[in-house]
Amino acid sequence: MLEAADDLLVEKGFTGVTIEGIAARAGVAKQTVYRWWKTKTDILLDAFLQDAAEALTPPDHGDLAPDLRAHLRQLALFLTRSDAGAVFKALIGHAQHDPAFAAALRSGYLDEQRRRDRLPLERAVERGQLAAGLDMAAEIDQLVGPVYHRVLVTAEPVDQAFTDRLVEAFLHRADVADAADAGEMRSR
Repeated sequence: MLEAADDLLVEKGFTGVTIEGIAARAGVAKQTVYRWWKTKTDILLDAFLQDAAEALTPPDHGDLAPDLRAHLRQLALFLTRSDAGAVFKALIGHAQHDPAFAAALRSGYLDEQRRRDRLPLERAVERGQLAAGLDMAAEIDQLVGPVYHRVLVTAEPVDQAFTDRLVEAFLHRADVADAADAGEMRSR
């Protein structure tokens, strides 16, 4: 049913998705859908949350720079090129007109995603690559905020060069040497 909801949203847009359509696509009775979800936004949110949990957990390469580069690239791809990204944009749009749903979206996705976004920084603190007193909330805002801004506001490209510039700016602000660059400099 979650996959059916995702597929319908991509095909028909937010207004074209109905519980009846989800049920038909999933091959179940409408009552089966209503047993689990009260509204189409509820099922779309669950579908999105499942996709986000699978796709947006940052890798652990054992080094901050490659971890951040990989994570921001994956976030950008997820939001711009996946069906889940289309679902996200539709849910954000709906949240502008439904305060209760906006709260559910914040608690269901945004809070959990911020926790995932912090993982590379937390691991770097544990490894001694970052100072323990780092304002993680502010740094995460500066790392991922521009990605969301381009996806949701300006529609400018969110390519690898852009996400790499965000990482480089962070590494410079936090005074962290990229391990690859440091190794290259040592070998000279």
